[in-house]
Amino acid sequence: MIKNFVVRLLSCVPDEIFIQIKYFAHFHYFANLRNPETFNEKLQWLKLHDRNPLYTTLVDKYAVKKWVSDKIGKQYVIPTIGVWEKAEDIDFNKLPNQFVLKTTHDSGSVIICKDKEKFNKTKAIQQLSYALRNNFYWNGREWPYKNVPPRIIVEKYMEDQETAELRDYKFFCFNGEVKMLFIALDRQNLPEPTFDFYDAGFNHLDIRHGHPNTTKTIKRPHNFEQMKQLARVLSVGLPQVRVDFYEINGQIFFGEMTFFHHGGFVPFDPAEWDKKIGDWIDLSEVSRR
Repeated sequence: MIKNFVVRLLSCVPDEIFIQIKYFAHFHYFANLRNPETFNEKLQWLKLHDRNPLYTTLVDKYAVKKWVSDKIGKQYVIPTIGVWEKAEDIDFNKLPNQFVLKTTHDSGSVIICKDKEKFNKTKAIQQLSYALRNNFYWNGREWPYKNVPPRIIVEKYMEDQETAELRDYKFFCFNGEVKMLFIALDRQNLPEPTFDFYDAGFNHLDIRHGHPNTTKTIKRPHNFEQMKQLARVLSVGLPQVRVDFYEINGQIFFGEMTFFHHGGFVPFDPAEWDKKIGDWIDLSEVSRR
């Protein structure tokens, strides 16, 4: 609640000033926005200068499904069971025993139901109603979210039988080229998930970014090369974007597209990776638009 109050209090502050305040709070120095070099600095620069209207569609968790279906095929899109503008309008009696609720306009507002008889509907409605009132743009000035219509979608519940979870494969793409990915594990099972980074050849990288590495042995996903190819197709023409996929029982499913990983506000460990990844972003094409 305090965090949201501070965000609302700073809503009158221009984007660049807000970004510098928040950047300083996380890095203890200001971002170089005149000549950005690191990944995190370039993400802040892109927030201010790359205003491609397509991005609003791509971060909308409902609207992006049609765009992805048109690009790579609807077989890669998780089925949507329903769409609502108000949480109170959801008819839980018509939903299957297992499902996933999420809002379309923000990040992290996901509610998983594995057993409808034990599901707390009242709490879910409260959480979703709260999320619908918030505009995610104000948290880090990620402008693509500013005009996304706030809605709720219900998706089919998905779980991979081999891993007994939903592993998230997140590909860092730079104008159609996959350079790196990380795998998010135990997002529903542990208090804190683990993130493990790999290069495009699936070699483990010594990177920690926001979360610890896992102690588990992670196998190369069966459809790794195909996921990379699909990420290339979806990221062509975009200076940088993170394209997320799931591998569920041998099939690939699209997750989401993210333009500002961690908002560009989380340091890398080791710090040198901030510059290495930043070198992969070519801002010259954006500058010439």
